[in-house]
Amino acid sequence: MAAEERRKFPLEQRLSEHIIGQDDAIKTVASAIRRRENGWYDENHPLVFLFLGSSGIGKTELVKQAAKYLHKDVEKGFIRFDMSEYQEKHEVAKFIGAPPGYLGYKEGGQLTKKLEECLNAVVLFDEVEKAHPGVLTIMLQLFDEGRLTDGQGKPIECKDAIFFMTSNLASDVISDHVDKIREKAAENNKHKDEQKLEDLEAGERINISKKFKDDKVRPILKRAFRRDEFLGRINEFVYFLPFSQSDIRKLVTKELQYWSEQAKKKHDISLEWDHNAVTVLADGYDTHSGARSIKYEVEKRVLNQLAMAQERELIEKGCVIRLTAANAEELTKTDESSIEPPTIKLQLLQKGKEDKYVDINLEGGDK
Repeated sequence: MAAEERRKFPLEQRLSEHIIGQDDAIKTVASAIRRRENGWYDENHPLVFLFLGSSGIGKTELVKQAAKYLHKDVEKGFIRFDMSEYQEKHEVAKFIGAPPGYLGYKEGGQLTKKLEECLNAVVLFDEVEKAHPGVLTIMLQLFDEGRLTDGQGKPIECKDAIFFMTSNLASDVISDHVDKIREKAAENNKHKDEQKLEDLEAGERINISKKFKDDKVRPILKRAFRRDEFLGRINEFVYFLPFSQSDIRKLVTKELQYWSEQAKKKHDISLEWDHNAVTVLADGYDTHSGARSIKYEVEKRVLNQLAMAQERELIEKGCVIRLTAANAEELTKTDESSIEPPTIKLQLLQKGKEDKYVDINLEGGDK
């Protein structure tokens, strides 16, 4: 990519359009790629990253977006492996190809074939901790020498490739640590007379200390990978943090914006929403599923209603629909005294002397 375009539209900005709540991870990846693009890197070794954090918080998506930035042909330039498929010793041959005399040796290995096609590819090893130690030995050679020898003894030079690994190792430890820091920040905020949105978001930003990484996380990694030299060839250990409340609301808004665009494009329907709707949908966030849970929540509580309303001819092309919350007053209650939990409801804009929104009756709504 031309230097002028990179200056006008920095990589951090590009990645932030797709990844929510992981500013430090974005900065780390963007800085490493910038060094590489401008010639400030070790040409004898490929770049190697290990992404740490729980599922559904942007690890794989960040790799995908980096690949799109670096390669016009993403199909060729992005190579992804699910390492849970390489847990047995015999699957080492599947990775680099069987040696001569063994069944399938002419077919080559899954990794070696793809690297030959694109020596500067972005390669993702998902859930790397599940790989067999024999596969990790091959990866160590790859990271250390920037070279891989296939089953037939043919060397493949791939020093220009960029390797990403993702892992859920230590995710519970990281989450607990971050939650405690955020709880402390929230407690401190209670004593402030005024709370601006910027102040609240600043309190949700977390810096993980070197001491925590060395004392808590590294021992977990050493037990899993068993080899210091493997960890020693990783350029960057990148920490993905659990979403804060403001991050979750941003995820909801992003998902609604996507479906607003689809509603306009496919059905010529304008879709709007208020802050109460965002709050109700954000309550459906599940830490085990991460961002995916917001997608499911919008499908279940919004798209189901829209599809039903369209089928019953309660909405039509050119109309304006607003999402809001039924029993919105219950949102402010912190105890269990709620008569009925808040739900999402659809309202149709009726135009006249005074425009007004009218509830769409679907007999059961989004329950």
